[in-house]
Amino acid sequence: MSPTLWTPAQWAEVEFGSAPLGDRRRAQRLVRIGTSLAQTPTGTLPEAFPEWKELKAVYRWVNYIEFGLEEIQQPHRQRTLERCQQPGEYLLIEDTTPLDYSSHPHTEQLGFIGDGRGRGLHLHSTLAVRVEGWKSETEPEGVAVGLLGQKCWARTGKGLRKESWRQRMSRRRESERWAEVTAQIGRPPPGCRWIYIADRENDFYEPIQRCRGNEQDFIIRGFRDHKLVGAEDKLFAELDPAVVQGVMRVKLRGRHGEAAREATVSLRSCRVKLKGPWRPGGVLEDEEINVVEARELAPPPGSKPLHWILLTSLPCQKLRQLQQIVARYALRWWIEQYHKALKSGAGIEESQLEKGFRIENLLAILAVVAVRLVNTQWLARNRPEDPVDAESFGANALKILGAKYQTPKGGWTNRSVLIAVAKMGGFLARKHDGMPGWKTIWRGWSRLMCMCEGVEILNEKSKRCG
Repeated sequence: MSPTLWTPAQWAEVEFGSAPLGDRRRAQRLVRIGTSLAQTPTGTLPEAFPEWKELKAVYRWVNYIEFGLEEIQQPHRQRTLERCQQPGEYLLIEDTTPLDYSSHPHTEQLGFIGDGRGRGLHLHSTLAVRVEGWKSETEPEGVAVGLLGQKCWARTGKGLRKESWRQRMSRRRESERWAEVTAQIGRPPPGCRWIYIADRENDFYEPIQRCRGNEQDFIIRGFRDHKLVGAEDKLFAELDPAVVQGVMRVKLRGRHGEAAREATVSLRSCRVKLKGPWRPGGVLEDEEINVVEARELAPPPGSKPLHWILLTSLPCQKLRQLQQIVARYALRWWIEQYHKALKSGAGIEESQLEKGFRIENLLAILAVVAVRLVNTQWLARNRPEDPVDAESFGANALKILGAKYQTPKGGWTNRSVLIAVAKMGGFLARKHDGMPGWKTIWRGWSRLMCMCEGVEILNEKSKRCG
């Protein structure tokens, strides 16, 4: 059974129990905090800890400056890496998102976000996703394994310093966060394929070199028109004479006012040798890579046509290989869904804590809770018929669901139990409704946990009375 469906106490013990916080009592407190936040995921602590004595202890805990994001998440990250070393294919998806605290003027240790008018923090996450299989040649299925890395910082300078390009390249830069985790986790063991996936902000030389140096594959969306070795033209011009090898359908999610749709794209590819750029210490080595272009045919009126140029180490000899490269990159939106779960589901931006380092300590826990949150929907979609173990899920929880919605004839599965939980959160489960979203699932989960707590309290009282 997936750890996602374990009881909150079991889950928190595994994810946080061995955190190196300098004192065993701090780790024990972390497990209790993780348990409560798994039951009631929220950045507003009084909501998860209604008793003043417990809330006061949590405030003391988040106020520790001796540890931070790295130490709190260490057991989770180590466990994620161990699971990624099992044979199979894993997508290491990276992205950065701002955490907005502009409406909290008294919060200290924040930086600017967006155009400089907002205040908050920046969060960079590396989410590992295991590819469970392919529904078709162009539609992979996967579940979240966990976080391999996460970094949070306050941007204090607005980038207005006048400096030359060489001066900027000679100092430590914010962009160095990209693919940093690939160097930390090393090479994949035999039987494993790790594929690093990132968007256009990551299109510079170092991420490619880091992946190559650790024998990891990569799919990076191109943005810059790179110089090539032995060619007068640059990268984009080199694609022009390439022959279209076929077409495929790509599912696009709704965003920026546009509805979700399917795009028909043409595919073509070529192989190029990127010219190594200058860096302090000398010129970097040239890198030979494949380039895949996906260009939308006949986009709907008013819609921005899809046009991806993907830099990759994966083979591109066959049409199926091109289709699967594009299909894998299309899953990059999973990291955006994860960040949405962290903000809207776990409510990290609702925190009223008044110091940036306190928010980071709370974030370290809620970031792991958000993995559990977003994975509930993926399990129901990709492992629908896996049985749910009563002992791990919680016997009282299954009894409550059975009393309210009847136990299925074949027993509880990922799909049936998560639909029942979602119905407790307002999901109607009509034939045309499809699968529930993670918000509905988690609302139902929170309600179910409250009901289980009530049952446990009554059972405990009856034992004392007897």
